[in-house]
Amino acid sequence: MSKQKKAVEAPRLPPTRQESESAWSADPAAQKLAREHRDAQVRGVTSIQAMREAIKRVSRTLPAITEVPRMRALDAAAFRKRAAEGLPFLMTGLVDRWPLCGLTPQALREHYSHLPVRARVGDYINTAFAPDRAMQDMSMLEYLELVAAGTHDLPPYLGNLELRELNRLCHWPTYFDKMGPPRFWLGPAGTVTPLHCDYDDNIFAQIWGTKRIFLAPPHHDEFLYPNEANAILFGSPFDPEAPDFEKFPLARQATTIEVIVNPGDMLYVPAGWYHQVRALTFSLSSNRWARAMPFALNGDASLRASEVR
Repeated sequence: MSKQKKAVEAPRLPPTRQESESAWSADPAAQKLAREHRDAQVRGVTSIQAMREAIKRVSRTLPAITEVPRMRALDAAAFRKRAAEGLPFLMTGLVDRWPLCGLTPQALREHYSHLPVRARVGDYINTAFAPDRAMQDMSMLEYLELVAAGTHDLPPYLGNLELRELNRLCHWPTYFDKMGPPRFWLGPAGTVTPLHCDYDDNIFAQIWGTKRIFLAPPHHDEFLYPNEANAILFGSPFDPEAPDFEKFPLARQATTIEVIVNPGDMLYVPAGWYHQVRALTFSLSSNRWARAMPFALNGDASLRASEVR
């Protein structure tokens, strides 16, 4: 009897995160607020909105550029000093030393065919930032065979995937104090990531293949008809490769810069810079986003959170 009573009176374990969030999980506004709060804590800033506005404010003071400068690979101190200028730049002589650069598409098929992947299929350009865009789970081998079949108007695309087996063959520089996990992008010529901006600093490594990237500065969002996907990701319906100025007349005022990213290149995309990426050949790329205050803000004390958990 005493054992039964003790069991009845035993205290409950603390609720799991899923249980504690169940009361508001059906409320999109509450979900959005909670996510933005977590994102701000991770980056050590008072709020993501304040960070976004600061990035655009600083962007208005930047010198106009017509091309992305190319330079040899920088050490961490030199990279951070250059990144603090708030402009994109491209480095050579770093990525091409990675073992992954020696991996051929055939080797990918032979040694990594078992990897589970999620492919973007259908019209993933016009639905790029929609929560219900078409995705299809398959193996790497099934994906490569799907691409080889060539039966799709828009080639299927592996994008934003965390492929740890491939990352073992990468040697990322310590440019950021806090980095998100590496993300991989694989697809044939014609695969596209449409115009968008991430409010995190970004290093983009081209493993093999060639890509064309269009860039636009953060404060030109007022000309690009942005749509919020989440607090740190905004998409644009404007296509700088096929501009429709009748539909998007303000886009005439937007400055776009084209850069070709070749095998072994690493491109630095500062937080808030819009970019559109197209594969010109069968390509493998990887990137990492910082999870800290962007370099261009130079540690703005007014944006620093008093406590970061």
